[in-house]
Amino acid sequence: MANYYSDHPELEFHLHHPLMKRIVELKERDYTEAEKFEDAPVDFEDAIANYDKLLKITGDVAANIIAPNSESVDLEGPHLENGRMIYASKTYENYDAATKAGLWGVDMPRRYGGLNVPMTTFSMLSEVISAADSSFQNIWSLQSCIDTLYEFGSEEQRQKYIPRVCAGESMSMDLTEPDAGSDLQRVMLKATFDEKENCWRLNGVKRFITNGDSDIHLVLARSEEGTRDGRGLSMFIYDKRNGGVDVRHIEHKLGIHGSPTCELTYKNAKAELCGSTRLGLIKYVMALMNGARLGIAAQSVGLSQEAYNEALAYAKERAQFNTKIIDMPAVYDMLARMKAKLDAGRSLLYQTSRYVDIYKALEDIQRERKLTPEERDELKKYSRLADAFTPMAKGMNSEYANQNAYDAISIHGGSGFIMEYKCQRLYRDARIFSIYEGTTQLQVVAAIRYITNGTYSAIIREMLDKEVSEDLRPLKERVAAMFGKLETATATVKASANQDVQDFLARRLYDMTGDILMSLLILDDATVSPDLFSKSANVYVRMAEAEVNGHFEYVQNFKAGDLEYFKTR
Repeated sequence: MANYYSDHPELEFHLHHPLMKRIVELKERDYTEAEKFEDAPVDFEDAIANYDKLLKITGDVAANIIAPNSESVDLEGPHLENGRMIYASKTYENYDAATKAGLWGVDMPRRYGGLNVPMTTFSMLSEVISAADSSFQNIWSLQSCIDTLYEFGSEEQRQKYIPRVCAGESMSMDLTEPDAGSDLQRVMLKATFDEKENCWRLNGVKRFITNGDSDIHLVLARSEEGTRDGRGLSMFIYDKRNGGVDVRHIEHKLGIHGSPTCELTYKNAKAELCGSTRLGLIKYVMALMNGARLGIAAQSVGLSQEAYNEALAYAKERAQFNTKIIDMPAVYDMLARMKAKLDAGRSLLYQTSRYVDIYKALEDIQRERKLTPEERDELKKYSRLADAFTPMAKGMNSEYANQNAYDAISIHGGSGFIMEYKCQRLYRDARIFSIYEGTTQLQVVAAIRYITNGTYSAIIREMLDKEVSEDLRPLKERVAAMFGKLETATATVKASANQDVQDFLARRLYDMTGDILMSLLILDDATVSPDLFSKSANVYVRMAEAEVNGHFEYVQNFKAGDLEYFKTR
């Protein structure tokens, strides 16, 4: 029987990364919870065995329930009845299966009914579910909104809402509005305090809200009258049980049809303040979005895997000119590049997840006791690494998902354009990944400061100091040469002293940096497990080298006056 986890040993490889030992120690508080909770692990090996079991259960549900339902969900989609969103019928089957498998609230502490799994494991679950159906992954992964409530809400709110999510209630983050898309400072949904009822009231419209008719919403609203920037925004918790919010419209989208994207009307809706006023955008949404971006990175890797699977299976069966097309250079070139992007992108995803795990666990411990000086240094180090890697993981993997889905159709030829083949749905679903939760262009904006201030350079130098297997050393030398070109290109861009030039060329520096980071990560993976990764390492480094060289030449030959060629009047 198929299993979307155990069928891909690359996932188990990342589950056993050396950093996992430190992550589990922190997450499990040195295994002290085993005395209080029957399902808590007694040691590291027990914890990893628990994660492995959970992933196998999820892989089974994904392969044998969610994936078979995906076509029906895509065709039917959600619909609107009397101001309420109704899922596609098979989505309810998926939801029920995920609930029975215990897949809700999995990263929450056990005292609230969760399983206390690390973000790395959560990302793996997310990848596996996305491979089966990215639209259902959207619904499922929004449970991670509870992380923000856990971090910034009161203990009373934690006790009230987290057990409900662990039991299977759904969540959404209501941020964007008709006049506030990426520019969330323009959010105008009004929040006023009701003195008589001792609660907040929300009024206005939200648009493009994924899973917008959820049970529990985190809502960005303007609490400070007379303000028009981010400092007047606060975060609120809206409970659907209280009423006051209706679905006005469900968007008809190119892809992810099973994931309802709603326009909502708030009419004097009762809400609770989450955290402090004025910090909604400045602090809470930033935390919420970083988690969401990591979720999209996992969603992208899952779809990339499925696109590769579909392309590979078709290439093995399809014959042209008396030859299976998998034996044709043009086809096996595409397949090799798809696999290399998949493996390298997955390595970046889980490296990022591990960085997030360590700093989040230390932040959680800090709520309970004072950190030691060593722990404070560790927190600072991994927080900075997570901030630097998150926009890279989201941007690069979402672009790779689009490329792999495109290539899957190309390998199918004319059949890929026919609706009966899965690859067309993967192609439609993938297109949103590089748009929502911050476009790739916005990921470049988030990452570029880490390129120009030398953060990535320091990381890359440290990675270059690591030993690789002897047969991979020539590839590593080529990566070192790429890094030299990145350093030169970065210096050239900075020396221009022209902000428009720097903004225009930022994407080239971003892509060069991502290529180099993933080259080094896949070389490390291939050193540890050559059977799994040596082919991808060879293909990826060659592919990255061509791209880095092209960007380098572009940057070095660019002049400020060249901008005029690109401006459209």
